Amino acid sequence: MRTMATVALAGTPGSPGVTTAALALLLTWPLTEHRRVLLAECDPDGGAVLPGALQGRVEGAYGLRNLAVADRRGLLAASVWEQLIDLSPDESGTRLLLPGVTDPAQTPGLAYTWDPLARLFGEWHTVGVDVLVDLGRGGASGAAAALVRRADAVLMVVRATLRGIAAAQPRLEALRADLEAHGTGAAHLGAVVVGEGPYGTAEVAKELGGVPVLGALPYAPAHARVLSDGAGESSDRRFVRSELMRAARSLADTMRTRAEERRRMLAAPRERELGTGTAPQQAQAAPPSQPVPPPQTVPPSGVPAYWGVPPVRPPSPGVPATFGPAPAPDSAQGGW
Repeated sequence: MRTMATVALAGTPGSPGVTTAALALLLTWPLTEHRRVLLAECDPDGGAVLPGALQGRVEGAYGLRNLAVADRRGLLAASVWEQLIDLSPDESGTRLLLPGVTDPAQTPGLAYTWDPLARLFGEWHTVGVDVLVDLGRGGASGAAAALVRRADAVLMVVRATLRGIAAAQPRLEALRADLEAHGTGAAHLGAVVVGEGPYGTAEVAKELGGVPVLGALPYAPAHARVLSDGAGESSDRRFVRSELMRAARSLADTMRTRAEERRRMLAAPRERELGTGTAPQQAQAAPPSQPVPPPQTVPPSGVPAYWGVPPVRPPSPGVPATFGPAPAPDSAQGGW
């Protein structure tokens, strides 16, 4: 049985595309039976999916902003499931969205919730949930950095332009230093290149100073607008088979594999420690009046013990859980 993964995505000022890339990964993430994937919009500047891909058809009265209150009441784990939207084309509850804040002024209220939320995402591997964390352009530092430090893989979205590379270099270096000092090391840090500019993947990798480029997404404004602005149908065969979505599938496979390897690598020392006989010795030392409890059979952190669809909400009554058709924006730049 494979392990599950938490992947954090971040960007740089002046270089949009993180949410577009995250949505592409959500729709192409490889799933097997009883597995699902969640996209959590944790951008401190606010979520973009509700007004973008979903075209404002979903009320903004729920999502990430409600979790700070739930956390203070000790109800964070159970409350998350009540804030999700089902984006799976067949409404199966396998591709889910946790909407971000609707106003950046709400973000300071989450200052003490980021770390518990990061730990919660890390626990969901036990119930078969992969988590994609969209940190936007500014969420990889500050209070939300807990989400990066606890991720199994961290991906910086970089434009293949001089400005994009120049903006990414100091931020990747800062991320590397932070992960080495406060995380589990920077071996799981990588980049994905959006091929907008004149530089190839090898040139970008060289300029990033040792941070591996794990994939590339084509600069495809028309298809990107389906993800960023709901300008088209995400289930359309031409979109599903587009170069952008094919590249996203390849990147999703790479990120899942990389994150799983990272989780297994970190788990190995702990497994060796438990293999020394510490746990059995503790069991033998327990007095007869206090028997060692059996292994927990209920999934942790308030996740339902059954494998039904959690109480997620569709975009709106009668509206399919796909990005419906909408007029294409006048801008030629689109989602990238």
